[in-house]
Amino acid sequence: MESSPISREIAGLLDSYQPLVSFMGEYDRAAQKPGVADLTVGNPQEMPLAQFVAALRTWIEPRAKDHFAYKMNVPAAQRAVIAGLRERRGVTYALEDVFMTNGAFAGLAVVIRAVCDAGDEVIYLSPPWFFYDALIRAVGAKAVSVKVDPRTFDLDVAAIEGAITPRTRAVIVNSPNNPTGRLYPRATLDRLAAILERASVRNGRRVYLISDEAYSRILFDRRRYESPTESYPSSFLVYTFGKQLLTPGERIGYICLPPDMPEREAMRGAITMTQFVMGWAFPNATLQYAVAELDRACIDLAALQRRRDLMVAALSDAGYRVHRPEGTFYLMPRSPWPDDAAFTRHLRERDVLVLPGYLIEMPGYFRISLTASDAMIDKAIPVFAAAMREPVPA
Repeated sequence: MESSPISREIAGLLDSYQPLVSFMGEYDRAAQKPGVADLTVGNPQEMPLAQFVAALRTWIEPRAKDHFAYKMNVPAAQRAVIAGLRERRGVTYALEDVFMTNGAFAGLAVVIRAVCDAGDEVIYLSPPWFFYDALIRAVGAKAVSVKVDPRTFDLDVAAIEGAITPRTRAVIVNSPNNPTGRLYPRATLDRLAAILERASVRNGRRVYLISDEAYSRILFDRRRYESPTESYPSSFLVYTFGKQLLTPGERIGYICLPPDMPEREAMRGAITMTQFVMGWAFPNATLQYAVAELDRACIDLAALQRRRDLMVAALSDAGYRVHRPEGTFYLMPRSPWPDDAAFTRHLRERDVLVLPGYLIEMPGYFRISLTASDAMIDKAIPVFAAAMREPVPA
C-alpha cells in the first residue's frame, strides 16, 4: 500500500509551489494590517466600476424559467465578443469559434488539455505568470521555460527556436506580458510565426500558439494591440474580462479560434468536450448575459498610466533600475539588494507590500502592482527611496 493519500502529480506540484504558498500566507496576514500600501497583486484597492455593478443588477433578474438553467455558450455573449473584436481589431470570428470560459485561467487549462498528451512539451516565456508550469504539468506534459531578452524584455525568438523539439506541442505567449509589461511588436510575432510553421512541417504535426491576451485592453500611451493570433493561424486567443474590469473574483472570459485556423471543426468539438470533462468549465449564466455591457466597460487607464509615470519617475530618481511598461498593471524594478526576498521583507516591515522576483523566475527583481490606490502609491514612494539608501546586508 502506498503511504501518500494524494496523487503523485499533486504532491509534486505542492512541492514546487510551496515557496509561493508560503509567501501568499505571509502576504495575506500582512495585508490585513490597517494602513499598509499593498502593491503585491492585481487586486482592486478601490470600489468596483459602477458599470459592472449595474450590469449584474440588470441581469440577475430572471427573464424566463430557464434564466439560471445549464448554460454552455450563451449566443448573446458570443455575439458581443465577436462585435467587440471586430470593432477593435477588424477581425470577424464565427459564432461557433467562440467559447465562453471561467476567465483566462480556465481558458488556458482547456486549451492545454485539448491539444496536449502526456510526454508532450509546452514552451512558456520567462518571467511568467505563476501557473503556466502547473497547468502544463497537470496534463502530464513537460513545461519548458525560455527566457525573454534580459535587456528589452522582448521575445528571444532564437532561444524559442532552440527549445523546440519533436515533442513540442505549443508555445504560450502572454502579451502584454505579466510581469514585464512588454507588448510584443508585429515584426517579432511574425518571426515567431515563421519558426512555428517550420517546426510544424519538420515535426510532422502542428505546433500551436496559445495567446494569453488577459491584458490586451490594458495598454498605455495609446498603443494598438498586436495579437499573436494575427501572425499565426494555428493559434488560440484566450481572454478574461477580469483585468479590464479589475474583477478577478468574477470569472468570465473566452477562447477564440482564428477564422483561418486549420482543422477548426475538429478543434471545436475538442474544446467543448474538454470543458465538459474539466467539470463544466463554462462561466455562470448571469455573467454571460452581461457580456455586452462588460465588453464596453474598462477601468480608468489614464489613472493607471499616471500611476505608472509617477512610480517610474520616483523610482528612477531614487536610483532604481526600472523599465517603462507598455501595458498591464505591473512594474519590475531591479532590487538594490541581491536577495530580493530579503529586500521585500524589509519593505514589508515598513508596511509596503510587493512581490519578490524569485517567485516568477526573476531573482534580483521585485514586482509592483499599479492597482494600488493613489494613497498607497504616495505612501510607498518615500519608503522605496529610504530603502535604496539602506546598506546592503552582509
